[in-house]
Amino acid sequence: MREWLGVWIKDRWRYERALLSSDHRYLALANRRERLDPAPDGIGFVCVWEFTSRLHAPTIQPRLGQRLLRRCLNDAPIRLIHLPPQPTDQPQISVLIGHRGLERLPLLLATLESLAAQTDVAFECVVIEQDEQPRIAQLLPGWVRYMHTKPPRPGAPYNRSRAFNAGALQARAPVLLLHDNDMLVPCGYLRRILEKVALGYQAVNPKRYVFYLCERHTVAVLEKSAALDAWPAESIVQNLEAGGSVAITRQAYWEIGGMDEDFEGWGGEDNEFWDRCQILQCWIWGYEPLVHLWHCHQPLKHAACNPNLERSRQRLAEERVRRVDRLKCNRS
Repeated sequence: MREWLGVWIKDRWRYERALLSSDHRYLALANRRERLDPAPDGIGFVCVWEFTSRLHAPTIQPRLGQRLLRRCLNDAPIRLIHLPPQPTDQPQISVLIGHRGLERLPLLLATLESLAAQTDVAFECVVIEQDEQPRIAQLLPGWVRYMHTKPPRPGAPYNRSRAFNAGALQARAPVLLLHDNDMLVPCGYLRRILEKVALGYQAVNPKRYVFYLCERHTVAVLEKSAALDAWPAESIVQNLEAGGSVAITRQAYWEIGGMDEDFEGWGGEDNEFWDRCQILQCWIWGYEPLVHLWHCHQPLKHAACNPNLERSRQRLAEERVRRVDRLKCNRS
């Protein structure tokens, strides 16, 4: 009760004012004592702290989080459609999605439906299945480019870096979007990324809020029996710099060495990659709401013995230029 009253007294008025505003000030909602810096164009913010955080007030009063999601979807709607996008031989942006197994196939298909709703942009979507045998080629929409790559050895864990590097080699567009197979994107998402690239930015982190749905909500969304804002999100995460969805020009991707394939299994590779991106001109001010569909936790995700955590610490302690040189040398 004390915590609930604290949110009512100290946070609710902030949410009410932002959610009822006619502009995008709701994107500035953060936890007390967290500092945000605004984007050069006034839409979007960068979190001035190192690690991701969850919005606290919506965990205590979920209705606030539901209203925030609803407001975000009002300005940046997410639509799931089956109609294929217009075919093109000259895509402006290549969406790369790595995948393994059948368990997450429904999430991948929903993610593809949100991408199919993109308009005013020429794009391609490349799904890279990394598995011993191809399993999903015949289960994907016809407009999706499919690639199959084998793991480096039998029984090897999923290697996200290896999948993206393989996709980047086959991509036809000058801009790449490294995207997860469980994240729904709003209409206009790809077009707004290209607008940032047109300003001279080589890497773009567009994410402001990521709304994590619970298992029940995810199942209902996949079955088309509930809207994305039917229930409050399980959590709302901000400052998700590296993972999930990051864009980079194809030239810059290889200039910084691509992704580090030494990371096997969950974690670390996206943080190390984004750290090398700081060599580039980066758009760091998040402005987009994304919806994350529920799935079981990855093996070793919360384990202190995860070797990728130590590998990431070692990499980040090394100079960026040296890491770039080593990766480029390994690829030559």
